[in-house]
Amino acid sequence: MADLSITVNGLKMPNPFVIGSGPPGTNANVIGKAFDEGWGAVIAKTISLEAEKVINVQPRYARLRSRESKEIFGWENIELISDRSFETWLDEFKSLKDKYPDRVLIASVMEEYREDAWAEIIEKCQDAGVDAFELNLSCPHGLPERKMGSAMGVNPDIVEEVCGWVHRVAKIPVWAKMTPNVTRIEDPTAAALRGGADGIAAINTIRSVLGVDLKTLRPEPSVEGYTTPGGYSCQAVRPIALRICMEIATLIREEFPGKTLSGIGGIETGNDAAQFILLGCDTVQVCTGVMKSGYKIVKPMIEELSAFMDEHGFNTIDDFKGHSLQFFKTHAELVELQAEARARKKAEHDAKQMIREDAQWTGDDFVDQSDALARG
Repeated sequence: MADLSITVNGLKMPNPFVIGSGPPGTNANVIGKAFDEGWGAVIAKTISLEAEKVINVQPRYARLRSRESKEIFGWENIELISDRSFETWLDEFKSLKDKYPDRVLIASVMEEYREDAWAEIIEKCQDAGVDAFELNLSCPHGLPERKMGSAMGVNPDIVEEVCGWVHRVAKIPVWAKMTPNVTRIEDPTAAALRGGADGIAAINTIRSVLGVDLKTLRPEPSVEGYTTPGGYSCQAVRPIALRICMEIATLIREEFPGKTLSGIGGIETGNDAAQFILLGCDTVQVCTGVMKSGYKIVKPMIEELSAFMDEHGFNTIDDFKGHSLQFFKTHAELVELQAEARARKKAEHDAKQMIREDAQWTGDDFVDQSDALARG
């Protein structure tokens, strides 16, 4: 039986499945439910010091369904971070750690571009007992007018500076959550790790417009007839998330050994999780999948990942973490590999043809054929 337990940045988890920051971690009650169902860790919904400035609208979700099965494979949200008071969250962090002292509770935090604000939120949350931080530098629609979220995350210099501010006061592990809405993910990732982040989480949602209602001619989700670009998630983003995690894991291996990676993006099954781990992730986060299927989704995910490991003879997560990274090459290298393979195949064919011709020789015929070969 495979052992799914892991230790990441000193955090001991019974399995690599983590509730991603968002509605599934919106208060202490649901976080406790997630622990009860067996999730390896929970990242609470992103909080800030001034919750009164966070005003959500309705509706704030839109879904993309298959034309045939009607299954949801794309999901957009324009939801902001938590609008519950910071003091309430501190009380709930304390109560959760009192009730679940051995479970991993991670605070997702997002603040304005001010060192004192980041220092305050970090110090007060860790005093409340949380086990780690995830810095939300990546929400694509989260309060850009306050220079928060991806307004920071797209600028490597700011990412490094903010991670440095946090590193100076944090006494517990810190993950920096990356935005996919950049040209080169390696740039903000390296900046975060240089700034002192212990690990990376990727990806946050992809900035998107889900679609336009062809009856009303209004884009969705429609709020009083209008909308704003939001964050795209669910199964459809998984190939993009896998590519970005592969690039980050490669960077970590080459330049930042010992740093960790938490993969996010369209993970809904144990086999989905296996793919992220094969590409270098230590843990995997699930958010939209929980919104679609509920907290109990973790049990079949654990069973499927365990079955995958048993099938391949992997005893622990470390046995196959990053295994598939070795199979990536540049396009130029693929051309060379294929040319070499074709040359080998031709050589093998020619050798077999010679053997067949040799077998057809009879009596003194080989003399004539030898002469012909010599003259040729």
